[in-house]
Parts: sequence; structure tokens; C-alpha cells
Amino acid sequence: MAKIRPLAPAARAFIPCLLGAAISTAWAQASSANDTGSAKQLDEVVVLGSAEDQGKQSLGVSVITNEDIERTPPVNDLSDILRRQPGVNLTGNGASGQRGNNRQIDIRGMGPENTLILVDGKPVSSRNAVRYGWRGDRDTRGDTNWVPAEMVERIEVLRGPAAARYGSGAMGGVVNIITKAPAKDKLSGSLTYYADRPQDGKEGDTDRINFNLSGPLGETLSARIYGNYNKAEPDALSLNKPYIAEQCWEGWGCSPGVTTGGREGVVNKDFNGLLSWRPDARNILDLEASFSRQGNRYAGDTLANEPVNLNAVYNTETNIMYRQAFSVSHRGRYDWGSTQASLSHDVTRNRRLREGLGGGYEGVIGGGDDALSAPFDTSRLKNTRLHAQVDMPFPVAGFDQVLTAGLEVNREHLDDPGGMRDSITPGYSGPTGGGGTSDGTVSGMSPTTSRQNSQALFVESNMAVTEQLIVTPGLRFDHNSAFGNNWSPSLNAEYALTSTFTIKAGVARAYKAPNLYQSTENYLLASGGRGCFGAGTAAVGPWTDACFLLGNPDLEPETSINQEIGFAYAPGTWRVSATYFRNDYKNKVDAGHTLRGRIGDYNIYRWENMGKALVHGIEGNLFIPISRSLQWNNNLTYMIDAERREGPFKGEPLSITPEFTLNSTLDWFASDKLSFQATATVFGKQKPPTMETGTSAPNTNLQEIKSYSLFGLSTGYEINKNFKLRAGVSNVFDKRLYRKGDAVTAGAQTYNERGRAFYLSATASF
Repeated sequence: MAKIRPLAPAARAFIPCLLGAAISTAWAQASSANDTGSAKQLDEVVVLGSAEDQGKQSLGVSVITNEDIERTPPVNDLSDILRRQPGVNLTGNGASGQRGNNRQIDIRGMGPENTLILVDGKPVSSRNAVRYGWRGDRDTRGDTNWVPAEMVERIEVLRGPAAARYGSGAMGGVVNIITKAPAKDKLSGSLTYYADRPQDGKEGDTDRINFNLSGPLGETLSARIYGNYNKAEPDALSLNKPYIAEQCWEGWGCSPGVTTGGREGVVNKDFNGLLSWRPDARNILDLEASFSRQGNRYAGDTLANEPVNLNAVYNTETNIMYRQAFSVSHRGRYDWGSTQASLSHDVTRNRRLREGLGGGYEGVIGGGDDALSAPFDTSRLKNTRLHAQVDMPFPVAGFDQVLTAGLEVNREHLDDPGGMRDSITPGYSGPTGGGGTSDGTVSGMSPTTSRQNSQALFVESNMAVTEQLIVTPGLRFDHNSAFGNNWSPSLNAEYALTSTFTIKAGVARAYKAPNLYQSTENYLLASGGRGCFGAGTAAVGPWTDACFLLGNPDLEPETSINQEIGFAYAPGTWRVSATYFRNDYKNKVDAGHTLRGRIGDYNIYRWENMGKALVHGIEGNLFIPISRSLQWNNNLTYMIDAERREGPFKGEPLSITPEFTLNSTLDWFASDKLSFQATATVFGKQKPPTMETGTSAPNTNLQEIKSYSLFGLSTGYEINKNFKLRAGVSNVFDKRLYRKGDAVTAGAQTYNERGRAFYLSATASF
């Protein structure tokens, strides 16, 4: 059971002190105002919202609008545009660089597994149906592409303390994808075609077409349907060939390395239907059903850069994700407050060619050269969720307050016959001597199911202590059937020094329960050496580095104390803000280093809580309207540290992220119909891990990625109210990076940054 730990020294040092000082100062000002009647009034009167509304005003929150997406359409995945937000990068699940081109959203350097994806406020966790590898990697693109870009109304990106209220999995942040609501007044619809063509013929083309239709079905009933088809070709097998790193093994010599392909292709299909019933002005009831299919087009990327018969499987679907989701939601607005309630159920089927679980071929299709002879396995992940909350305003002790109370219930069930097909029989209670003595046997008759149930209660209060100060305390209680109780307190404050200058600060405790693979004892991985701690020190026989890794039901949840403090200055037409953030990360779950026993030539380890890590940095925003038709928007993220602070890998990164990221966008609205946009992104250098992830051996391939920049140009023209076009070029100066392998063989150079490409988007609507 996780326990509440004291706040980090930095948190004790400045954030609570600042909050307390601000509150004390505000109370003093309020008292003085009551005595003398000379209180200075703010220019604007702000209606107090709920704690959730107030959280979205935090410095660590940004919003991507539908107009932003239209001006910079993503090639395939919404992550293409999310990466341009402050604090957001694309990276792999861990620092290993394996599955390097399957890059996912990483917020504030905490890694993709600590980013919670929501669609219309409902968690989407289909990636949890994908087997979790030895080094924390999954063969997945994540969960940011279940909604086509053209159906998105806005995307809310919440970082730091603002994200902690969403429970397990939000330690890094939350991405909430809000879809377009049904039209209420008249029938409307649109058809969009998007095409992307890289200049290099070895990089894959993309075509996307989708439609939506919505409108009233009566005075109180409206509906919306949309469909999407998206196909991206894989990069050619020869694209990376000149850049593949040589692989060397002590005592075995070196080889040229296998061909590692670029970015894999995708074939996505989506269909969604929504009925919205408004029986009166106070109540809305929504019924929604959706079906999505995401298939890959294999491009040669393997987990450990191991050999596979590429010609046999190239450009074929080696894995397909099916997701079906159903939900009923209610929203009410009454004289005394408002309510939200939803019941949702989703099923993800992950069908893929069987991958190796052991030896040198862990994670490789077919376990070696016989790729197409491997069977398909299907894992099934089922989630049932209930969410309900009430927001009720009422004055207390002379100041306005909006109280929020709610509950959440989640049932998660996984059946993975492909990934959980092996287990160890009992009898491995402790280490034995050498000579291949066995503490148990490996069985192929493992139970293949795992489950967790969780319940949560939360209460928050958004209080206008004075006209200058808003304070938002909160408390969340979670009970997990496998990991017991967790308390997550939070405190946020906003203090307006003037009508244009505001100080904002927050601190919250966030947590993440171990996933179903880490915590299930019958989940077994094997390695011929890569990933095994203390390689060669205790094993005997021909596999001198071999070991097993077991699931561990005795793990504790990972926790983080998320803190931020900063200011926002908005004197009128322009605005600027800056934020210092710090996450003190504890109990990170990694492949363990404590020898648990032996089976033949294999040492036995388990997943373990491996100590502390520190992530902190600075985010800044600057918006300048140069003229009525010319706008310049900028954001900067500087990572001071994002590394482990304890254990044998002290100083190693949690994930490979740039030292800094600068995004700049210049929009020129030449007329009501014609617009232009120029974008620039500058990435700082990216350092590789200095130790092989999962082992105690040094990483000898310390290739870093030097700072580089990407530029884009586009123009849009609205021919009439029913037809508009957008065309542009990305990576104008054709800056490219090539995946050379994983972190062991290529340092940080583990992904492709594609070259110059041209795109066109056309939308017809009525």
C-alpha cells in the first residue's frame, strides 16, 4: 500500500510558503479594505467557475483550437501538432530507443506512460493492450489517433498540478481531445481530403479522407456521425540502410547490423455516431458508439534491432488494433449548480503476429527468420468506467466558493494469450549456487488474464478569497484492488497583483498504479543477456548473460510531487508568461536488480520500485500581435534535469528529450479569405543514456543528436463559404535524421525525422 510521503524539499521551501504568503497578504488587504473602504477594485468582474474550470486557467495548460489544426494539419496523428505545445515532446516509452519510430506524447520529460489521453473527458487506454517489454517499451503509437483531426473542436493539454486531479496515469500530464458537437439548428456536413507527399520517394505518402454529418432530428433531438479513412505508406527498407550502426558484442566481434526501416505505415478506419437529447433547457443526454481500426504497414523496425525476414513482412499488416466504445452521458445545469455523469465501456482487440518472448529475439516477429510462419495472437482489453460529479456554488465566510464532489469507478480486464503464454512454476524463493541448479520450471500453460478494479472519491473547492486571490484546494482518494489506497492532495492559487499581472502557483501529489503486465506474476519475459542486470556475474552455461523477468504483485504505485510557479502578464494586445516546474518522481517501476533465484542457466528477477527521479525545467509563452492582420506566437521549454537520482542508473534520463524546444508561429491574415503561416521549431541537443538500459554495462555508443531546426510554410484560401483549401510545405530546408538502431548501438539517434514534404487539404461543406 502506498503511503503519503512528505513534500520534496523544494516544495516545502518555496511553493507552500508563497501560497501562504499570498493568502496572508490577501486577507490583510481584505481586512484593510473593510476598515478604510479604500480597496482597489479590479477592472473586470470574473464569475467564479468550478475547480476544473479554474485548473484550465493554470500556467501549465494550453489549448489547441480547431482553427490551429486547420492551419497546421497533422500528417497522420494528432501528436504531430501536439508536439508544438510547451512542455510536450515526442519520444519512445523509455530511454532504450527501441521501437524508436513509434514516438508518443511525452509531457515534461515524464515519459509517454505518464501521459493520460482523454476523448471528451473519458480515458482512452488502448495502448495497455500492447505487451510491455523488458525496457518499458511497447510496440504502439499511443492513443492520440482515435479521432480524425478534422473532427476535433479543440485539444486541452494539462501539465503539472492541473493534471493530478485526473488520477492514475496523469503524473506527466493530460491530453483531452474534444470532438465537435452536433449541430442544433440545421443540417450541416463536410467532406475533407488531405494528401501529403514527401520529396524523397523512399518516404511514405499519406492520404486521408473523412466526412461528418450533423443536425437536428426534431425539436429536442440531434445527431452526429463521422467516418474516416487514412492510409500512410511505410518508408522504404533502403531508407536507413546507409546509416545503420555497427553492432558489436564482447567476445563475438562486430557485424554490420540489420536493416532498420524508417516509419511504418498505417491504415486507419473510424466511424462514430452520437445522439443528443435535450428534453429541456437544463438537461442533455448523449448516447455515443464508435468503432476504429488501426493497422500498421511494417517497415522493418524491431525491438532490439534484431534480425527478421524483412522481405517477407515488409508493407504487410503485422498488427491491427480494433477499438469499440460505447457511452451514455448526462449534463445538467440547475439553479443550485451543475452535474456531470457518464458510463462508458470500451473493448480493444490487439491482433498481431506472435513476437518472441525470450532469448535474443524478445519482441521480434516470429522470434526470428520465420516471420510469416508465426501465428496471430489477439489480446483483449476491456474497460468499464463510471464518472459522476456535482459542482455547487455557495458563499462561505464572506467569500464566493464553488464546491466540487465526485466519484469514479473503473474495471480493467486484460486477456493476452500471446504475451502471457509462459510462466514459472513455484519454487524460486531464493538464489541458489552455480552449476545450473533449478529452482523451478518454465511452463507453457500460463493463465493469460489479469485485472484491476479501482474506485475514487474527490472533493475540490474553488474559492475567491478576495477579489485578487483565488485558492483551489483539493483531495482525491483512490482505492486499487491490487495496490490499496492512495491520497492525492493538491493546492493551487492565483493572485492578481494588478489587473494585468498575475502570479500562479500549485502543488499536487500524483500517482500511477503499475500496469497489468508489471503486476501480474504469470507474465514472464526472458533475455539472452540484453536487459539482464549484472550480465555475466552469476549465470553459468552457454547463455552466460541469460535471465528471466517476472511480474510482481507486491509493487507500490509510482508517485510524483508536481509543483509549478510562475506569472502571466497581459497588458492588452500582447501577453507573456513563464513557469518553473518541478516533479519529484518516486517508486519508478523498472526491471529489478535483486536476484530472486535460478532456473537452469537463467537468473530470475522481478519488476521492482527503483527509487527517485527528478524532472524540472522552465516553460515560457510570448504572443505579440504585430498588427491587426499579423500575429506572432512563441513558446519555449527548457529542461534543466530529467534524470534518475538513485540506484545503479543514477544520472540516466527517464526518456530522450531535447535540452530545449522553441516553437514559433507567424500568422498573416491577408484578407477574410486568404491567410499565410510560417512555423519554426528549434530542438536542443539530445543526449543518450551512458548505461545500457536494464543492465549494468556502459553504453559505448554515445552519439548525441545536435541541435536542429524544422521550418514550415502554408497558405489557406476560402473560395466561398462552402469550399476552402490549404496547401503547404513542411521541413522547408529538408533537415533529416535517420534511425541508426537502439540506444545501445546508436546512442540518441534512434528515430527518423522525415525530410521535406508537400501537402494539400480541401474541405467542402454545407
